[in-house]
Amino acid sequence: MVNFRLDGKIALVTGASYGIGYAMAKAFADAGATIVFNDRSEENLQKGLESYKADGINAKGYICDVTDEDGVNAMIKQIEEEVGVIDILVNNAGIIKRIPMHEMSAEEFRQVIDIDLNGPFIVSKAVIPGMIKKGHGKIINICSMMSELGRETVSAYAAAKGGLKMLTKNICSEYGEYNIQCNGIGPGYIATPQTAPLREKQPDGSRHPFDSFIIAKTPAARWGTPEDLMGPAVFLASDASNFVNGHILYVDGGILAYIGKQP
Repeated sequence: MVNFRLDGKIALVTGASYGIGYAMAKAFADAGATIVFNDRSEENLQKGLESYKADGINAKGYICDVTDEDGVNAMIKQIEEEVGVIDILVNNAGIIKRIPMHEMSAEEFRQVIDIDLNGPFIVSKAVIPGMIKKGHGKIINICSMMSELGRETVSAYAAAKGGLKMLTKNICSEYGEYNIQCNGIGPGYIATPQTAPLREKQPDGSRHPFDSFIIAKTPAARWGTPEDLMGPAVFLASDASNFVNGHILYVDGGILAYIGKQP
């Protein structure tokens, strides 16, 4: 029988205090994994711990900035001492700055690249030695449709997520022989509290223009939910995907396959 269970596995999900990171961590816990996560904010970390506790999950949280290599190395060492060697890593922590490219400063560009691309490099590099010693490991990078497409105001984000797609393929190429699988998940437009303003009804009862745009571009004719990412995440974290490597799984309701409705 195909094994989608994660019993006995230790999963680190970065930036998983809330949102899609939290949803994936919850799915791992439901499949039997032990959850560890980080946040750079003490406030968010505590809120995350409260949410996990309310869902009956005994998660362990750490304050850490994924762009701080020394801090990440110290966190991984602490996790290995307190919980065990990491079996599953999800590089979920990320930011986006929606600024027209000609108005964006180099410092703003670097900040997005640092968190969204250098962060996954730093955390992956820290966990790979333990995975090699264990003889197995799963790394899941949270990519984006912007790993494939461009769009107004997201030059830094698209550059970072395009780079993350290629980092995923290179980790596969370099460490596949050690039974380490590195794949990506590319979420479509997901309904979260952060995107709620884009889905609010207008005063006349009509859809928000961006909401209408997304619905028209999505064959599924809806926004995704964090729950839509749970199954794909468990698949890529489990033994069911042991011969899947260097792949980006787009969970987008079909947007990337679709040219859109004729006006």
